[in-house]
Amino acid sequence: MTHDSIVLERGGRYHLRRVFIYCCLMFIAAVYLLPLVVVVFTSLKNIDEIRNGSLLSLPKAPTLGAWQEAWSAACIGLQCSGLKGFFLNSMILIVPAVGLSTAIGAINGFALTHWRFRGSNVIFALLLFGVFIPFQIILIPMARSLGAVGLANTMPGLILVHVVYGIPFTTLFFRNYFVSLPSELVKAAKVDGAGFYQTFFRVILPISIPCIVVAVIWQFTNIWNDFLFGTTFTSGDNVPVTVALNNIVNTTTGVKRYNVDMAAVVLTALPTIAIYVLAGKYFLRGLMAGSVKG
Repeated sequence: MTHDSIVLERGGRYHLRRVFIYCCLMFIAAVYLLPLVVVVFTSLKNIDEIRNGSLLSLPKAPTLGAWQEAWSAACIGLQCSGLKGFFLNSMILIVPAVGLSTAIGAINGFALTHWRFRGSNVIFALLLFGVFIPFQIILIPMARSLGAVGLANTMPGLILVHVVYGIPFTTLFFRNYFVSLPSELVKAAKVDGAGFYQTFFRVILPISIPCIVVAVIWQFTNIWNDFLFGTTFTSGDNVPVTVALNNIVNTTTGVKRYNVDMAAVVLTALPTIAIYVLAGKYFLRGLMAGSVKG
């Protein structure tokens, strides 16, 4: 066998392996995307087409009527105003909850790595323990605490819950990221007379964008998709969009309108889908950036 034939044979095997890998990846992607395809197709059909067709059949006459109804006219109990008001509730919830939990986690992570103090390891261990506490365990104590401070059944109370529960996660992210940064940066800032906050805001924070992106995406996804805290600590017009979605699906007046339910599902999921599509690669980079010395 000549050298050229050996090279061709190896090249053929390499291409076959690549084709096999890509086929496997395409199959896995199709499996994961299939439910989304079914939901989108159903939301674009009318009721007769849903009854007479199959789940994977293409819409014969696509319409956005179900989307419009889900947004502004779908009934939630006795109120028929759609998701738009509750979508706004989730936006009001997400901005301060994500911002505060990320900011506090960043300061905690910096203090626990480059500004050590007595008992810092114990504090970090306690915060790390908070990562593994199941949601269900804290429902009753948290409800009693919110009632004691006058924040029960309010949006500020729900914001406080998400901030408190998010701090252990964001602290862990930033602590692992800051461990990988050279300690000489902080030492040089101290020599120049910079204090804690000057060092943090002027030296550390500008080079922490990858970790900030990770923390923001993580918190955004968890808070936006949360149902348990929303349905436990709020009610009525104060509930977030995920609770309103559940109420739309469980509200039946006459004929069950599956296209409206599916449109409501897509509308509720759009923000998290968008943030992963637009910033997914930065999320992976941030995770890898903090995985060296954590």
